Amino acid sequence: MRHVSADLKRFGERVRTLRKARGLSQEALAAKCGLDRTYIGGVERGERNLGLLNILRIAEALGVKCSKLMRGL
Repeated sequence: MRHVSADLKRFGERVRTLRKARGLSQEALAAKCGLDRTYIGGVERGERNLGLLNILRIAEALGVKCSKLMRGL
Protein backbone atom coordinates (compact mmCIF):
# COMPACT_ATOMS: atom_id res chain seq x y z
CA MET A 1 0.00 0.00 0.00
CA ARG A 2 1.23 3.46 -0.88
CA HIS A 3 2.03 5.97 1.82
CA VAL A 4 -0.61 8.69 1.50
CA SER A 5 1.42 11.43 3.19
CA ALA A 6 4.21 10.97 0.62
CA ASP A 7 1.66 11.52 -2.16
CA LEU A 8 0.35 14.64 -0.43
CA LYS A 9 3.89 16.00 -0.18
CA ARG A 10 4.57 15.30 -3.87
CA PHE A 11 1.27 16.97 -4.80
CA GLY A 12 2.12 19.98 -2.64
CA GLU A 13 5.60 20.27 -4.15
CA ARG A 14 4.05 20.23 -7.62
CA VAL A 15 1.62 23.01 -6.66
CA ARG A 16 4.49 25.07 -5.20
CA THR A 17 6.66 24.57 -8.30
CA LEU A 18 3.85 25.61 -10.66
CA ARG A 19 2.87 28.56 -8.45
CA LYS A 20 6.43 29.88 -8.35
CA ALA A 21 6.88 29.33 -12.10
CA ARG A 22 3.89 31.63 -12.62
CA GLY A 23 5.30 34.26 -10.27
CA LEU A 24 2.44 33.91 -7.79
CA SER A 25 2.68 34.24 -4.03
CA GLN A 26 0.68 31.87 -1.86
CA GLU A 27 -1.66 34.77 -1.15
CA ALA A 28 -2.17 35.51 -4.86
CA LEU A 29 -2.85 31.86 -5.67
CA ALA A 30 -5.26 31.62 -2.76
CA ALA A 31 -7.15 34.68 -4.01
CA LYS A 32 -7.41 33.19 -7.52
CA CYS A 33 -8.75 29.94 -6.03
CA GLY A 34 -11.08 31.51 -3.51
CA LEU A 35 -9.21 29.70 -0.74
CA ASP A 36 -7.32 30.91 2.32
CA ARG A 37 -3.55 31.49 2.12
CA THR A 38 -2.98 29.20 5.11
CA TYR A 39 -4.85 26.43 3.27
CA ILE A 40 -2.54 26.80 0.24
CA GLY A 41 0.46 26.71 2.59
CA GLY A 42 -0.84 23.48 4.13
CA VAL A 43 -1.34 21.99 0.67
CA GLU A 44 2.22 22.87 -0.35
CA ARG A 45 3.61 21.30 2.84
CA GLY A 46 1.58 18.11 2.27
CA GLU A 47 -0.51 18.68 5.39
CA ARG A 48 -3.91 18.88 3.65
CA ASN A 49 -5.92 16.05 2.15
CA LEU A 50 -7.73 18.01 -0.54
CA GLY A 51 -11.21 17.44 -1.87
CA LEU A 52 -11.82 17.22 -5.60
CA LEU A 53 -13.37 20.68 -5.87
CA ASN A 54 -10.33 22.32 -4.29
CA ILE A 55 -7.99 20.38 -6.60
CA LEU A 56 -10.02 21.65 -9.55
CA ARG A 57 -9.89 25.22 -8.23
CA ILE A 58 -6.11 25.09 -7.81
CA ALA A 59 -5.58 23.57 -11.26
CA GLU A 60 -7.75 26.25 -12.87
CA ALA A 61 -5.96 29.04 -10.99
CA LEU A 62 -2.59 27.65 -12.13
CA GLY A 63 -3.83 27.28 -15.71
CA VAL A 64 -3.20 23.55 -15.89
CA LYS A 65 -5.34 20.46 -16.31
CA CYS A 66 -6.08 18.52 -13.17
CA SER A 67 -4.22 15.57 -14.67
CA LYS A 68 -0.97 17.57 -14.62
CA LEU A 69 -1.30 18.02 -10.86
CA MET A 70 -2.15 14.35 -10.33
CA ARG A 71 0.28 12.68 -12.76
CA GLY A 72 2.47 10.11 -11.08
CA LEU A 73 0.66 10.08 -7.75
